[in-house]
Amino acid sequence: MANPFNILLILTDDQGPWALNGAGTSELDTPNLNRLASRGLRLTNFFCASPVCSPARASILTGNIPSDHGIHDWIRSGNLDKSEMDRLGIVNPYGGYTDETKPIQYLAGQRTYTDALAEQGYRCALSGKWHLGDSMTPQHGFRDRYALGKGGACYYHPDMIEHGRIQVENRYITDLITDKAVTWLEQLADGFSPFYLGVHYTAPHSPWEAEQHPAGDIRHYDACDFASIPDLPDHPDLTTGPVFGTSRRRTNLGGYFAAVTAMDRAVGRLRDVLDRRALWDSTIVVFLSDNGMCMGHHGGWGKGNGTFPQNMYEESVKVPFLIACPQAA
Repeated sequence: MANPFNILLILTDDQGPWALNGAGTSELDTPNLNRLASRGLRLTNFFCASPVCSPARASILTGNIPSDHGIHDWIRSGNLDKSEMDRLGIVNPYGGYTDETKPIQYLAGQRTYTDALAEQGYRCALSGKWHLGDSMTPQHGFRDRYALGKGGACYYHPDMIEHGRIQVENRYITDLITDKAVTWLEQLADGFSPFYLGVHYTAPHSPWEAEQHPAGDIRHYDACDFASIPDLPDHPDLTTGPVFGTSRRRTNLGGYFAAVTAMDRAVGRLRDVLDRRALWDSTIVVFLSDNGMCMGHHGGWGKGNGTFPQNMYEESVKVPFLIACPQAA
């Protein structure tokens, strides 16, 4: 491959297409994403393959719809080796492992675009959420991996895995993911070219309680009226779904907005490396979410796991998408 471009892909979790300042939610502060959009292109009708985490992520990697790749809902088990964790005495009081037994590679035997990139000489690295089974072992072309152990975690007590070892951290997960990504981006810029770096944030997925996010970001939205977000009664058909509830609207939106703003600040750190290392002319930068999210839209709180009735609302099946390419691309 002659002069291939590097690729930086930033993937968020449950970020609705509306959850950008540049998408019309004026009270949401996302200055770094605004700058990324101004440097490239923002697509306003970009749809995910499924409004559920694991199926959507599998579709991004394989290019196949869920009925082809076989992952139809979020993965509850098969992420970690429970017996090894028990042997080592690893316990996370903030998150259980009751569903875990043995790691399962749910995409085993399927070809992903990172497999293809690795075959073409790309150095592939991943920092953040995997949630496609077996978080213990790098696979599908990834040589370097710093992964969240399960599909979700408390923001300040995540289970992170590197070199097959799990560690319960006591720092904000957005910062942990970014620290590793910045370190790798600096290293990759020094000689591993071409490279692919996936930065997979858990933000702005729940939990949204104030103690889950930086105090400054929570305070920033204390007086916010969230006027851009519909204030509606709970949808009458959501009794089967995870109804976070209109009664908790301020807490939910305050935490969600804080998570987005903290993640935007992290994107700024990645932009700083791209600036300092003069990588913009050789790197394609992509930003998107796995699926969308209703945060009171249509009276719904959630994106729609399984067959919950808000699955096909645009807020759930559309996602933000930004791309900035070198001039020669």
